[in-house]
Amino acid sequence: MSKLTKNQRLALEKIEAGKAYSLAEASALVKEITNAKFDASVDVDVRLGVDPRKANQMVRGVVSLPNGTGKQVRVLALCTPDQEAAAKEAGADYVGLDEYIEKIKGGWTDVDVIITQPAIMGKIGALGRVLGPRGLMPNPKSGTVTTEVGKAVKEVKQGKIDFKVDKYGIVHTSVGKVSFTAEQIAQNAKEFITTLIKLKPTTAKGTYVKSIYLSSTMSAGIKIDPKTVED
Repeated sequence: MSKLTKNQRLALEKIEAGKAYSLAEASALVKEITNAKFDASVDVDVRLGVDPRKANQMVRGVVSLPNGTGKQVRVLALCTPDQEAAAKEAGADYVGLDEYIEKIKGGWTDVDVIITQPAIMGKIGALGRVLGPRGLMPNPKSGTVTTEVGKAVKEVKQGKIDFKVDKYGIVHTSVGKVSFTAEQIAQNAKEFITTLIKLKPTTAKGTYVKSIYLSSTMSAGIKIDPKTVED
């Protein structure tokens, strides 16, 4: 195990062992314990009492963070000519169709989100081998396959994210940057967690939200009391 630096030791000392913090307390503390020289992301990890192997316990959804993500999201709109103007006006970084499909077939994936139309999914299906492993495949459930391309682009640019429980029953996502105020971090995290709670499968038994941790890219995790989010 690598030796902790002085700053890392000081940061760990600020986290009280065994304590579950309120969301507001954790949002302020994560800023205090982050010493990165860059604007680190703030992440939330929620362990759910579900079995992701069962289709009726798969938790997946979308949420619009009230304060955005703090990230520059590169959006590709694969759309018909009649939708191109709306996509460009909404802020899409790349707009087109066949030329970008060919680029992707050649291995190009320099984007974060791809938005397209239902009528075009037949063409895009062949790109699954390239897009699937990178999490870039458009999906109606995440709002990236839609007849309103411009609206979808705008929502993604403003902070709409999609999430999915992993095979261990954990949902992980970024809810902002350390440069955000503690209040902005708390607002974004609460919006995400309350959305998760609303998506509780009817087949899930026992405790649904088992644990919540807030951390930055290079910090230790801060345990959050779920009751402080549900209030």
